Amino acid sequence: MHAPVLLNAAVTFSGSSHDIDPRLLRAFTAVAEELHFTRAAARLYLAQQALSRDIRRLERELGAELFVRTTRQVALTADGERLLPYARRVLAAHDELGEAFRAAPRPLLVDLNSPGLGPEAVLVRARELAPEQELMARYESGLTGAVREILAGRIDASFGRYGGLDAGLRARLDFAFVRYERMAVILPEDHPLAALPEVPLAGLAGERIYAGAGNDRTPEWTDLAARLFAGRGIAIAPPAPLAVGKEEFGRIMAKHRTPVLAVVDFPSMPGSVLRPLVDPVPLSPVSLVWHKGLRHPGLDALRAAAAEIGAREGWHRRPADCWLPEGEPGLPESPGALTGVPHSG
Repeated sequence: MHAPVLLNAAVTFSGSSHDIDPRLLRAFTAVAEELHFTRAAARLYLAQQALSRDIRRLERELGAELFVRTTRQVALTADGERLLPYARRVLAAHDELGEAFRAAPRPLLVDLNSPGLGPEAVLVRARELAPEQELMARYESGLTGAVREILAGRIDASFGRYGGLDAGLRARLDFAFVRYERMAVILPEDHPLAALPEVPLAGLAGERIYAGAGNDRTPEWTDLAARLFAGRGIAIAPPAPLAVGKEEFGRIMAKHRTPVLAVVDFPSMPGSVLRPLVDPVPLSPVSLVWHKGLRHPGLDALRAAAAEIGAREGWHRRPADCWLPEGEPGLPESPGALTGVPHSG
């Protein structure tokens, strides 16, 4: 019957009550196999004094003498003989674990919020920058909902309004600012404002605009809308079931004719027109967010892709007449070359 293979040295000696550093087991195994401290030190690229120190520390932690040393030879004690097979299995498992993560990092699961939006370009470029990595798209439709999945370990990263998250959630995340995205309104194609190339915010006074109210996956978007509409006579439409898919969106728009707050990259929908908002130009801040402490080459590629595209496309620039929510956390210190007026709440 074989002893179990564990990543800590699960062999009980007198005085042993905690996990053992695999480095100490590696030192022990080298000496046990070479039966010579000088040769074992050379094999491990260590000074002989450092190797001897590691062996003494292991013996103290185990409360056992592992070697009999004379001026002529080194031999294993009975406790040393007992430890050797355990040490070999622990080190083999330790090496196998390290090799598994070095050789092929697991796929990175990246939430893009919805199909057809700006983060898709970042993902496409990241795949080009790191073709050996597997970056897989997910669509969670809302940063708050995506963050729940991130913290549960079901996805790795997402895009959205980091500053709109609860402070407790932000404390558990890392982020990189990606862009300012212009906001827009989706109107029925026969709406009086649909003939305009751009819609002034004042033109929406008296309207009820759908902005995800009641959707527990997108409260950061509803909050952004509430801040934008405040004092402008624009109301947020009451909660309603989310229309999924172009055909369903078109049917709901034709039936209820409720304008929808969106961004300029939002894909075209049947029976509707998308018009950028102006006077002022409202901006939606977009960041890449991930679980604090995550390390993955695919994440590095995403960040590099966002920085590259952002520099080329001017994603960090703010129009002179822009609007952003007052005191928004997570925005870059330098607003960009087109800034003219401070943002207002």
